[in-house]
Formats: sequence, C-alpha cells, structure tokens
Amino acid sequence: MNESIERIQRRIEPLRQQIISHKVYSVIEEVEDLRLFMQYHVYAVWDFMSLLKALQNNLTCTSVPWFPKGSADTRYLINEIVIGEESDVDSEGNRKSHFELYLDAMQQAGADTAAIETFIGELRQNGDFQKAFTQSGTPQAARDFVNYTFDVIGSNKPHLQAAIFTFGREDLIPGMFISIVNDMHRAFPDSIGTFKYYLERHIEVDGDHHSQLALQMTANLCGQDEGYWQEAEEAVVHCLEKRLGLWNGVYQEIAKRKEPAVLS
Repeated sequence: MNESIERIQRRIEPLRQQIISHKVYSVIEEVEDLRLFMQYHVYAVWDFMSLLKALQNNLTCTSVPWFPKGSADTRYLINEIVIGEESDVDSEGNRKSHFELYLDAMQQAGADTAAIETFIGELRQNGDFQKAFTQSGTPQAARDFVNYTFDVIGSNKPHLQAAIFTFGREDLIPGMFISIVNDMHRAFPDSIGTFKYYLERHIEVDGDHHSQLALQMTANLCGQDEGYWQEAEEAVVHCLEKRLGLWNGVYQEIAKRKEPAVLS
C-alpha cells in the first residue's frame, strides 16, 4: 500500500477508535433514540453527497461545451462512485440516491424530517447556509460538521476533498451499532426495515467497493507531492474531530430523555 496512505491511517486510528466506540451507541436502546440519532446523522449523509458532487465537478467536465479534463483514470474513479451514491436502488429496486433512501428510512421510523427538509429548502432558495441553519433549527453539532465539510469544498482543492471523502466518512459504522439496529428490526420490522437496508447498502457498496476507489483517487490526486499529503492528513484529522463533535451532540440529545445517570 502507498506509504502516505499508511501514515494517514496510523495518525487517525486513535480518532477512528473513539468514533467507533463512542458512548452514543450504548444509549440507543429504543426506536425513539434511533430517531434522534437519524435527525443528526442525516446532515452527514446530505453533505457527503455535496462533497461527492464537488469532487465530480473538480475532476470531470460538467459544463458545455465538453473538453477532456484531468486524468481519465481519476474521472473513472469519481464517476463510478457517483453512480452508486446518486442512483443506487432501494429494497424494491427503485433508483434513489443514498440521501433519498435515508429520508425514506427516517420517515418509516417516525423520525422528524422537518429540520433537514427546511434546511435544504432554504438553502436551495437563497444559498445562505447560516440563514438555512437558523430557519431549520439545525443542531449546533450538525452545523459545525456541515460547515467544516463546506470549508473543504470551498477550498477548491480536490486532494483535500478526496482525503476527507476517503478517510473521514467511510468505515465508521461499528458492529455494535449494526447489532443494535438488527435487534430493533426484529422487534419493529415495519419501522426499521429501510434503515437496516440503508446500513447494509452502506457496508456493501460504500465500505467495500467505493472505499477502494476512493483510496486510489486520493493517491492519484496527492501523487508525489509531500505538501499535498500533509495537507490531506490534517484535513482528515479535523474531519474526524467534527464527527466526534456530531456524535457528542447526538449523545447529549438522547441522554436528555433518559435517567440522569446516563450523563455520568
């Protein structure tokens, strides 16, 4: 494996373990807890799609007239990922993006989609993130997470975008959480089925095939430039720190509806 990739993996492993073993998973015991989790996590699902499209815009020609842009190998890698993320299939074979599939899962589980839908509606109308956050009542932890993602998008540095896409977003769902969802699904199959399917698709598509494509894309974009690799490493660390902040926010929200002992 690429030595620079291995260096990033060693640097972020402690942060990854903090995320994978985060106490938020231990307090998701009921469907209501899962609903609160989804109401935070959906922002990460949405801005993942935005990060994906930023990469496609930067690495391929998405305007007319068309001209060849960049490396054909890198174009292939990002376009292959876009197909799977933007037009996957739901459990009935209907084409949907992973974000749309997640909204379906939220609606089936009874999670409130009003905030994320208001946020997107406001953003579509005026492009003002802070106004959209305010109008939708987006939780602060989700605001911080999205703001960092869009800082990287706004940098117009594809190697940074690829790095946080690759190392900051994939392979962060622990087996513990999968087990919790499976147990809930057995008890509430009509409420959790779509979310269970979403997780299975995430593991099957994002965590395996797409993660390998993304690693190669990052390696291609950073190349032999040590400065690029160092920038990428720092960006990934910050991205994972924001993920920890998001999980902390979810934990605090869920803990509010439980016994005070949960906070200890």
